[in-house]
Amino acid sequence: MSTHRVSHEPAYVLHRYDWSESSLILEVFTRHHGRIALVAKGAKRPSSNFRPVLLPLQPLQLNYGGDAEIRTLKGAEWMGGHVMPTGEALLSGYYLNELLLRLLARDDPHQALFDAYAGVVQVLAGDHGKAQATTQAASLRAFELLLMRETGLLPGLEAETLTLHPLARTTRYTLVAEAGLRQALEGEAGLTGRHWAVLQAALDDPTPFTATLRAVATLSAGTNSALRSQLRVLLNYHCGVTTLRTRQMMRELQAL
Repeated sequence: MSTHRVSHEPAYVLHRYDWSESSLILEVFTRHHGRIALVAKGAKRPSSNFRPVLLPLQPLQLNYGGDAEIRTLKGAEWMGGHVMPTGEALLSGYYLNELLLRLLARDDPHQALFDAYAGVVQVLAGDHGKAQATTQAASLRAFELLLMRETGLLPGLEAETLTLHPLARTTRYTLVAEAGLRQALEGEAGLTGRHWAVLQAALDDPTPFTATLRAVATLSAGTNSALRSQLRVLLNYHCGVTTLRTRQMMRELQAL
């Protein structure tokens, strides 16, 4: 039986587990093959060529082979382009990785989502001034929207989900798990129909991450906060948790 081999595959390491005294199991997100598991034999040895390369939030090119559920890593090359994010940006990157691990099935390609992930990581690795922090937050919201659309968890944002009635521009609507978009109740977080339409148009753009990032960045602080709270509840619901581990870590660090 021939062994399936993949060469020069763009990828990012999402998580790594000890497999033996000298080896690692990697969860990686690849551009053409989706999320896969790899064994990196000898990667923990001080002399291993893998040791300085297999880091999270770094663009890699991988060679691997095998037909089992866990393939064997043959080669890994760092593609450069940016430094490792630090501080809160690093935790935000781990948050993205946790979402992908929880919501993506193995061997299910999502090229547009891979490109969006690469875009967010570049933003997170940028300078950490006040303006950059705002851009980083907008990039996270854009990625959350694209992730849910790619995985079939986001309804169309141009109509009420249950009735299919077009959204009124000035009426507020809220995004609810299993119910989609409906009119917001008094005191409930929501966005106007106009805002949802802008986000839908951005998601449909030929370059959806860039367009959605720009659309989110134009929202007011209050509207952005309402969007963040709705997406957070929706993501927690579909991940099956009340709070993601990385979010809890952020809260604990901010409380110190």
